[in-house]
Amino acid sequence: MQLLRGTKDILPDEIKLWQHIYEVAFKVLTLNNYFEIRTPILESTELFKRSIGDFTDIVNKEMYSFNDQGKRNITLRPEGTASIARSFITNKLYQSQTINRLWYMGPMFRYERPQRGRQRQFHQLGLECIGSYMPTADVEVIRLAIKLLNSLKCNEYILEINSIGNINERETYAKYLIDYLKKYYSDLDEDSQKRLETNPLRILDSKNHKTQEILINAPKLKSYLNSSSQEHFNHICSNLSYLGIKYNINDNLVRGLDYYNYTAFEIKSTANNQQNTICGGGRYDKLIQQLGGPYTPSVGWAIGLERLIILTRTQLLSQNKINRIYIACQSYETYYIWDVINIIEIYHIQFNLDLSNQKLYKQLKKANQLGSKICFILGQEEVKNKCIQAKWLDTGTQQNIKISQLDSYLKYLKKYIIT
Repeated sequence: MQLLRGTKDILPDEIKLWQHIYEVAFKVLTLNNYFEIRTPILESTELFKRSIGDFTDIVNKEMYSFNDQGKRNITLRPEGTASIARSFITNKLYQSQTINRLWYMGPMFRYERPQRGRQRQFHQLGLECIGSYMPTADVEVIRLAIKLLNSLKCNEYILEINSIGNINERETYAKYLIDYLKKYYSDLDEDSQKRLETNPLRILDSKNHKTQEILINAPKLKSYLNSSSQEHFNHICSNLSYLGIKYNINDNLVRGLDYYNYTAFEIKSTANNQQNTICGGGRYDKLIQQLGGPYTPSVGWAIGLERLIILTRTQLLSQNKINRIYIACQSYETYYIWDVINIIEIYHIQFNLDLSNQKLYKQLKKANQLGSKICFILGQEEVKNKCIQAKWLDTGTQQNIKISQLDSYLKYLKKYIIT
């Protein structure tokens, strides 16, 4: 049996990276009054059609949808924001407080061509600030994205930001953009030719080199923004500058989801000369109302975890190297070993009990390979004398520790040696 294309097993040596990301996110976001929420992987297909947009690639090409045994049309969630909005409405979270700060971490599903850092089952860490129209909320979520990336040793990136205005401004702009692009119709790439009729603003996001050259002299969306849209964006930019967060204004940045308005932003990796988007987000003031809830302006983002792990794997592995106690046994015909383990567990020091029944030198070799700092040796003499041999693997120093003294010895290890 083989893995389905576009899926990946997350093996034990990688899980610690995922756990570390979760722990850092929990610490940073809880400190800033964001609380974790977990929504179902399965949702009604209509939820994503109404929120993401009928003319997006996600809805048209990438969703995993099927009819269940009750003949309901079901979709594996392709992104997190729509599910959070649905949960906000379903559970009437607006009744308990005006502002809801929520974050999530979990799998998403899109039928795309698999490549490095992009799977058909992929994972996102995201947050949503629900209930505020203030540009300060936009700054807050961008600041938290930067803070998280820095905390996870992901330091090579650029922040790109743009104002995409409201729907009326975009409709006005789209007419001028269409008029301009029609003159170059035959030179546009095939996807852009189709989008000219269905979703012209997405042409701005085209990766085709020829199309990007055509767009250089195209009308700019910012020229069609009213004063309130411009003020909102200017406030964000001035606050980012005050915080020392560097950014580039990208006039062609529109994002791929229909529900965004005003603010759109992406954080892209610059490591290894790559331009992979690590984080993307923006403001969506009408989405919750569009899904049947009250008018609730909101802003949020999502980070792609697979790409983040590729960029930070080396740093995170070195940062999270665990100093273990390795327990090597020459005799298993005793209950004495469990007394030692019970004391180790009191101090929450990770240990590894050798179960190979190999000769002592092979067990010590294995302890070295795993990077253990110290090895507890339990042989027949140790059992007889109710003690252990503690061997420091980096120096070769050995100490004879009575079982009655093991508690004090581990207290010393925990405090000064093993963190």
